[in-house]
Amino acid sequence: MKYVFFGTPAFAATILDRLIRAGMPPCAVVTKPDRALCRNNFMAPPPVKELVLGLGASIDVLQPEAIDGAFAAQLAAYRADCGVLAAYGAILPPEAFAVFPKGIAVVHPSLLPRYRGATPIQAPILAGDSETGTTLFVMDEKVDHGPLIASRPVALRGDETYATLAQALAEASADLIAESLPGYIPGAIVPQAQDESLATYTTKVSGADGFVDLENDSPESISRMVRALNPEPGVWTMKDGKRMKILEADFSDGKLVIRKFQFEGGVPRTS
Repeated sequence: MKYVFFGTPAFAATILDRLIRAGMPPCAVVTKPDRALCRNNFMAPPPVKELVLGLGASIDVLQPEAIDGAFAAQLAAYRADCGVLAAYGAILPPEAFAVFPKGIAVVHPSLLPRYRGATPIQAPILAGDSETGTTLFVMDEKVDHGPLIASRPVALRGDETYATLAQALAEASADLIAESLPGYIPGAIVPQAQDESLATYTTKVSGADGFVDLENDSPESISRMVRALNPEPGVWTMKDGKRMKILEADFSDGKLVIRKFQFEGGVPRTS
């Protein structure tokens, strides 16, 4: 069983690390190019590349500026059964998944078709859901649309932050891949079409979306926003004529308790 792994941020690195440690290393990794960091133009590798280098693994790391026909031919040379994609950071053209006999299996951190789109980790926190999960599906030309290989639910306690839920979903995703890929590649698992009538969608959250009105918004909804939208894009309000970031907050006994905050131009403070 051979696969090429596509991924870039910490979420993808957690998945890849778990797969490698489980004895399922990819034959190659495709990740985004190194990027200049801050003003000194220090070139920082993406977390997935950092992981591979740190482990000293003998895995090819490919960092194309764009995935085009020429790069697809380079991928074909690995003769991999499939690709596995987790938060790569770009939409792949049909030429990319056509080179793999079993296509590209994509990780999406929700129970598809629920929460398709850009913010599936934040969405269940914002909605106050009691359950979310992760799904492995076969890539097609529509976003988060292809047939389902397998899924795994993850229960929510109601105190998850974006960071803690992303970690839990990454770990669950790695386990799902490890369990499902050996059945999917030889054909023992037959992907099933998604039920379009159940599809819901998420969108990218902007800085403006992080504004809360402490007087009029419900304390519970504010606490959910703080847990879901930190560190990016963050939650903020206006207090005493100044912009104030709300970094940590609890919802307790029907009230919002702000634990950590930061006024514009200041340093984080605890209350």
